[in-house]
Amino acid sequence: MSALWSVGAGLLLLLLWVRHRGLEAVLVHHRWVFVCFFLLPLSILFDIYYQLRAWAVWRLHSAPRQHAQRVRHIQEQVREWKKEGSKRYMCTGRPGWLTVSLRVGKYKKTHKNIMINLMDVLEVDSERQVVRVEPLVSMGQLTAHLNPMGWTIPVVPELDDLTVGGLIMGTGIESSSHIYGLFQHTCVAYELVLADGSLVRCSPTENSDLFYAVPWSCGTLGFLVAAEIKMIPAKKYVKIHYEPVRGLQKICEKFTEESKKKENSFVEGLLYSLDEAVVMTGVLTDEAEQSKINRIGNYYKPWFFKHVEKYLKADRTGVEYIPSRHYYHRHTRSIFWELQLRKTLFDILKYSCYYILNFWSEVPDPFSSFQQKDIIPFGNNPVFRYLFGWMVPPKISLLKLTQGEAIRKLYEQHHVVQDMLVPMKSLEKSIQTFHVDLNVYPIWLCPFILPNNPGMVHPKGNETELYVDIGAYGEPKSKQFEARASMRQMEKFVRSVHGFQMLYADCYMTREEFWDMFDGSLYHKLREQMNCKDAFPEVYDKICKAARH
Repeated sequence: MSALWSVGAGLLLLLLWVRHRGLEAVLVHHRWVFVCFFLLPLSILFDIYYQLRAWAVWRLHSAPRQHAQRVRHIQEQVREWKKEGSKRYMCTGRPGWLTVSLRVGKYKKTHKNIMINLMDVLEVDSERQVVRVEPLVSMGQLTAHLNPMGWTIPVVPELDDLTVGGLIMGTGIESSSHIYGLFQHTCVAYELVLADGSLVRCSPTENSDLFYAVPWSCGTLGFLVAAEIKMIPAKKYVKIHYEPVRGLQKICEKFTEESKKKENSFVEGLLYSLDEAVVMTGVLTDEAEQSKINRIGNYYKPWFFKHVEKYLKADRTGVEYIPSRHYYHRHTRSIFWELQLRKTLFDILKYSCYYILNFWSEVPDPFSSFQQKDIIPFGNNPVFRYLFGWMVPPKISLLKLTQGEAIRKLYEQHHVVQDMLVPMKSLEKSIQTFHVDLNVYPIWLCPFILPNNPGMVHPKGNETELYVDIGAYGEPKSKQFEARASMRQMEKFVRSVHGFQMLYADCYMTREEFWDMFDGSLYHKLREQMNCKDAFPEVYDKICKAARH
């Protein structure tokens, strides 16, 4: 009972302090306080609810029975929209803050919101090696469901909360993509409700134009209600080899060489500076040396990118066996490096002393400049990991919901989250461009094979080509960085090498520049044929900078 009184008294003092300082001041200058005391516990409750719900739905076998009824409800909403005169565009009714992208679409307030409550695994077909799922099924949910049954999907994009629908309508990638391609290339069929309320199934052999046009369309051709995804046998471990490489030319050569080897189940690179990187290759296996097993997904373990950096600092290679599901979600706990490590145990003590001595005062926080950058500045500290690591990470959706206008502007001007997809042959030039225009490290390198299929994204030539995703997440250190000008320069470079920008990120391109980057021929043809122009906005109007805040 005394412990409860202590907790209650502590929370009361915290609330009084927040009231005294002002909520916006706390959110901007002391964000870690809000994240640790409110968002982390709330994130845990979210996870518990959705895990229990998924377990109950599957045990009761209610998902397949309810799916048809839910789809009919979506069709009824679309037909009702038509009866009302089709005066507004339609979009999904899912709140913008629930998506994993950093921005919230303004269009949700002006469009007709169609409620889509589809978040269940529908069927696991072991004979066809296909899993049929609803669009709001997350990667964490899907791997937790399939792995105990001995299955996984070929491409498991990072971050637990990424959904199947988002990965199809946008895109998704993982370190196995040099074999299987992007997430869309592992899908064998889609089911959509179209602008007239009809339900259509499409595949490479059935309504094939629609099948190839759906990826990257961001829900502007119809509402996705189900998808069929290939499955492959799961194995217990990923045997991962770490190799530090120095010198930009050597880094690019080594990374390209490993990306071309089909015997590598996984290939990934982390670039820690312009000329320092660790190239990682992995193979799936059921056997492991017990002394080399690293359960990196356990809450008390170091964040993966910091663990990898140890091999670079020690200038040594290494081999480890990581449990497969831990590997698939290895960057989840630190949201890649967005939570970021900057503080030591001594810094934590300084924080504590500062807040005790200046609890009610208006003295400027000496660490506020760091707190604007780091969501949990001491998140990788061993003390924090052992005591509170089981609650990490906070939900990205909750971070968005509570960020406020001041933090939004701060991130917009001083923070980048971008994935640029460029041909592997342009890797060295691309890294140099990222360094000059952004100077953000670490940089994530992930290879993928891009087949010459119809649709918005394909190689310039007529043959399959090896590409690489260059991911930059963090605060730019380039002295000349200015958000709009610098990103427009980056977008221009990516277009010049026939690359592509992931659509979840800030897009500063004009409409003409956007359609110079992407092939809109099939997309526009289908929008005309299926009467989408009055039903859905064009994809550019959903993802451009003016459409988001």
